Amino acid sequence: MLTPTTRTARRLGTAMAALAVLISGCASNDADGGSAAQEGDLAALHDGMINSGNDEDKPDRGGILTFGAYSEPASLDPAKAIAAVTTGGVEMINIYDSLMRYDAATDSVVPQMAAVLVHDDAFTTWTLTLRDGVAFSDGTPVDAASVKASQERYASAAGPEAPLWNDNVAAIDTPDPRTVVYTLNRAWPDFPHTLTTGAGMIVAPAAGAPGDEFKPIGAGPFTLHDWQPGTSMTLTAREEYWDGRPHLQKVRFVYFPTTQTTMETLFNGGVDTALVRYPENVQKMIDRQLPGYVSMTAAANVTLINADPERPGSDPRLRKALQLAVDNEAIAERGYDSTVFAEGELFADYSKWNTDVDAPRSDPQAARQLVDQVKAEGFDGKLVMVTGSNPQKVSQAQAMVAHLDAVGFDVDLQTLPTTGDQIRRIAAEQDYDLGVWGLSLRDPDPFPKMSAAMHSGGKQVYGMYTSPAMDSLIDEFQSASDHTTKLAIMADIQRQLNEDVPFLVHGYYPEYLAWQKNVHGVTGSANTMVLLGNAWKS
Repeated sequence: MLTPTTRTARRLGTAMAALAVLISGCASNDADGGSAAQEGDLAALHDGMINSGNDEDKPDRGGILTFGAYSEPASLDPAKAIAAVTTGGVEMINIYDSLMRYDAATDSVVPQMAAVLVHDDAFTTWTLTLRDGVAFSDGTPVDAASVKASQERYASAAGPEAPLWNDNVAAIDTPDPRTVVYTLNRAWPDFPHTLTTGAGMIVAPAAGAPGDEFKPIGAGPFTLHDWQPGTSMTLTAREEYWDGRPHLQKVRFVYFPTTQTTMETLFNGGVDTALVRYPENVQKMIDRQLPGYVSMTAAANVTLINADPERPGSDPRLRKALQLAVDNEAIAERGYDSTVFAEGELFADYSKWNTDVDAPRSDPQAARQLVDQVKAEGFDGKLVMVTGSNPQKVSQAQAMVAHLDAVGFDVDLQTLPTTGDQIRRIAAEQDYDLGVWGLSLRDPDPFPKMSAAMHSGGKQVYGMYTSPAMDSLIDEFQSASDHTTKLAIMADIQRQLNEDVPFLVHGYYPEYLAWQKNVHGVTGSANTMVLLGNAWKS
């Protein structure tokens, strides 16, 4: 665990690493054509484009862009799937587009299919004006009525992100064909962010009501041409796209069995783009100076603690013992051969939400004392820990088991064969004591994920402990309108997290969506999603 002194040293190291990146432009190249990078480059990453080349040249027309996807989406319905790069978000945003778009360069939400979005002084009424001439791929107009219908469908489908919408949006009114007025239950200054993801991905009326067979009809730059489950998905360019016909002819998403296979295919020229998250994989992209889009994800490496009344994690002493038993730097070294991303705070030093409140330091002796107290009352020490089959995650979990066994726990580590099995066991069945997971809170707007995974009303709590105190803090964070106030609340959220221990934070990851140097014109948005309507290959 980082002490305040070591955290200060890391901040200095990060700044020096950023300087080193600038200097490295003058360094000699390695055999692969990229400058020789050191581990410090990882610590210098931040949200936005990286190594982007000259995209101002006259675009070439035609061609197919092949996308090595992180995983195959379970659905293309934005009312059911989480709109993020790891869960089919890139496929969806290029089929449906979005009303608003997150712009990392300015750290702001900007109009996309919408023309204007304004609010009242209380941040409880938001008025959206649509662009003229936007149409779905079936030719029907994207008007206020279709936006309302799509969002009411989204709200009623009980998807993973719908509760946040339903708890906050009291009414949607359509005074004229180009105007949508949202009336909220409470102040929500960051409401525009929700229109960059699932709720802002408008499906055509012909897509079908919830429960009907879904048809992926949207207003994005591409339409679904073909989906071969387990293999690939192909999208075809739309001639009548509102922002002009895409330069590419097609985009083909390929679903490889492992990230390693995807990376090797990228390096061999077999695909044009690929997503990586773990330190050694990100470092390989940096070494090759591949352009890409980076999104930092806080608490992306966590262990969930099941606090169901019948589980050991319901005892706050055992949750505290788990927190004190684990040395994040040691398990990161075992899992990833790197400690760059190993911080126990909800938001690490890179983040604008990082505060001066530290996570508790590792203290095995105090952890053992707590375990012994509970054992004296009949606890047998047994815990079931569930992880997926990713080699790095398995290595980290094994190291963590050693730490926990050393303070008196008896951990049964169960490695499941697929990510789907892991999700079903932890999220659906909630049959675990400790679950290897990722929360992935993002700097542009961490509130939705905190609401989903840390608030008692969230749908992604999965058995973790929640408290009225944490609920109140998350509600306060939502309504605060300036960064200084929000940051003070985030400090209190970290203090409450230290006390409640609903999960263990082991660190963060950068999501690095890399592409070949002959790919240009990629446009970034929220959750590492990218629009490819203006993309082209030279």
